[in-house]
Amino acid sequence: EGLDFSCFSSHFLVITSVAFQDHITCSLLHPNFSLSDPLMRYKIQAPRKRVERGLQTQDQQEEREYVLDSAPPPLTLAQKLGLVAAPAGRLTEDEWTRVKARSVQQGDSAQPCAICREEFCLQPQVLLSCSHVFHRACLKAFERFSGRKCCPMCRKEQYETRVIYDAARLFRHQCAIRIQACWRGYVARRRYRKLRKSICPKDKLLRRKFFEAKLQELNDSFVRYCHTDTEAFLSDINRSLSSSRQVFQQLERKHVSEPQESDWDRIQSQVIQRDVWDCPICLTALCRPSLPTEAGTSSHRQHRRTMLLSCSHLFHQLCLEAFEAFSIESRPSCPLCRSVYHKKTI
Repeated sequence: EGLDFSCFSSHFLVITSVAFQDHITCSLLHPNFSLSDPLMRYKIQAPRKRVERGLQTQDQQEEREYVLDSAPPPLTLAQKLGLVAAPAGRLTEDEWTRVKARSVQQGDSAQPCAICREEFCLQPQVLLSCSHVFHRACLKAFERFSGRKCCPMCRKEQYETRVIYDAARLFRHQCAIRIQACWRGYVARRRYRKLRKSICPKDKLLRRKFFEAKLQELNDSFVRYCHTDTEAFLSDINRSLSSSRQVFQQLERKHVSEPQESDWDRIQSQVIQRDVWDCPICLTALCRPSLPTEAGTSSHRQHRRTMLLSCSHLFHQLCLEAFEAFSIESRPSCPLCRSVYHKKTI
């Protein structure tokens, strides 16, 4: 009996060692490698079909959430013998709802992917049973290069994966907000431009620009709808203005009366207040009418008489006579203000 017990113990120890080795190999090294089947090291598994819940229409499949790898992994020898705890059962729909609510509360879909650090946008997104969210392609690459099924964030093993579309919905919502903001800004700017064209602003500078734009618009419309030659039209306007100016000058000459002595005194006081003692024609000095001739003044300057006009301008007599001689008008006008004048020697 002692020999049978020792033989049984040795056989149990061997089976336990093999079971633990098989469990370690399946869980850590490669999920498809098993020592319990020595004749086939790598099991060729048929492609698993994904289980989709809900309607099967093509339009709704894109937005329908479903669980990847719904079939549980096969139990190892250690799990069958009860040496290692068997994996927990598959999550129910209520448990997935709580997991998703925890992920939404953490705001994982609004944050970049923890693996590639890029936004989700419209790319496929997966939710793990530990409530962490990643790109589907990033998670596959992480599992392939790490050789084990472990969450990149919390290191939880043997998780379940569910395809969700929260980040895609959030991205579409943000795009719709941006499009609406651009459209509303365009409408507001167009309305503001219309208001600026129709309502006069209160600011002085803006009001000036407003009326300049209105005048330019009227001028452009007038020129655009004018069927005559523009140059000929402008030349006609110039001839009309010159004719009107000549008529007014003739009327002014007829009604100009000769100033009296009191008027000449008032005009002379205006000259003294202006304090300008240069002839506008020859640009040389004039003799002041209110001051005596200085002792050092040359005889040539003393003999140059000064003429006072009724418009209160002073000239040398010789300069004014030369100007009148070259004037083509019958009654010349003042060289400075172009008004008809009476003159007086001072």
